[in-house]
Amino acid sequence: MSITKKVSVLAVGLGMVATLAACGSSSDDAGGGSGGAKTVTLVSHDSWAASKDVIAAFEKESGYKVKVLKDGDAGQAVNKAILTKDNPQGDVFFGVDNTLLSRALDNGLFQPYEAKGSDQVRPEYRTDQDKHRVTPVDTGDICVNYDKAWFSEHKLTPPKSFDDLVKPEYKDLLVTENAGSSSPGLGFLLGTAAQYGDGGWEGYWKKLEANGVKVVDSWEQAYNEEFSGSAGGKKAGGDRPLVVSYASSPPVEVVYADPQPDTAPTGVADSTCFRQVEYAGLLGNARNPEGGKALLDFMLSKSFQEDMPLNMFVYPVREGAQVPEVFSKFGPQAKDPQTLDPAKIADNRDQWVKSWTSLVLK
Repeated sequence: MSITKKVSVLAVGLGMVATLAACGSSSDDAGGGSGGAKTVTLVSHDSWAASKDVIAAFEKESGYKVKVLKDGDAGQAVNKAILTKDNPQGDVFFGVDNTLLSRALDNGLFQPYEAKGSDQVRPEYRTDQDKHRVTPVDTGDICVNYDKAWFSEHKLTPPKSFDDLVKPEYKDLLVTENAGSSSPGLGFLLGTAAQYGDGGWEGYWKKLEANGVKVVDSWEQAYNEEFSGSAGGKKAGGDRPLVVSYASSPPVEVVYADPQPDTAPTGVADSTCFRQVEYAGLLGNARNPEGGKALLDFMLSKSFQEDMPLNMFVYPVREGAQVPEVFSKFGPQAKDPQTLDPAKIADNRDQWVKSWTSLVLK
């Protein structure tokens, strides 16, 4: 989700993460590697963010300092974690989502642990219930976003569906991410596979390519450089008014604008969404497994779950966790998102990506 996501435009949040990382590597730590018994190390994609006071409360209650290591886009972070699983960088990995979950599980990335509060997770987000190798943390929707001002100026109705995106009036307007290296790019590919089925998604992508879709490596590049509707894209001179991002991206443009607008400058094509769920897990060879377990428990706590929406711009998975009004108003969850059974993703993902690559990146 995390929206992910994923939402690395949040310079404030990322700066805070750097502060946490520095705090977690203080001279009080015992031992090396992940910092010894007094430090618990979280490995994540670049979009991890949490409020300083929420982390401080965990540190005070648990006795552990939190150290955060960010490892790029979600796809890159998962691949690196797998390559280093025998000598992991940390104790807990956060940010593997349902598009990549089977890759992590099949490679033995995590050891079993049922986090406290797992019984409070909404049933639709639970997975791996027999082994408890991962803990659901957040959810969000990967969707096409559009630049409201651009479409108003050009007197063109924004697209609403996958079918709309291949129409002539939207030629050369869409930018998406590489499905082989980017979590939202892969989610968008899976959304088309869910929409058109095994026999139709390749034909759809041929039409999308003929209609001028642009593919870039990462969400950061697509959203903050190529997309004309984001604050970053405006500064970078982005000229694509359609981008694959998240249903929760419009609140970002509201919350971090000064002054805050009454309406979001970007919108979401509701019928292009794919539901994403992000997980965390205790790494198989964690040097501080007890600290890792405490951190996983904390990530399901109400305080952390309610802290996520305005930090990582994702929805909580815990029953009863409240969402701020500004988040729910400008970034409501999709009413009928595309989904795929995890087993189907596991069986087909690599071949789908290979076929997609030959079609789109030839």
